[in-house]
Amino acid sequence: MAGKIRITQIRSTIGRPAKHGRIIRSLGIKKMNYTVEHNADPVILGQVKKVSHLVKVEEV
Repeated sequence: MAGKIRITQIRSTIGRPAKHGRIIRSLGIKKMNYTVEHNADPVILGQVKKVSHLVKVEEV
């Protein structure tokens, strides 16, 4: 992926490991169905991979 990605939280962090909640917060996502845009760099892509079951990712 190159450029920007749009990340939307589609599932709750309730009942998930605390680490997943911290990753979601570090991405800038504040609540369900909240969308943020980030550059598609290795750090962001690694975080997204760890919580891929909780978010939807689109290339912009």
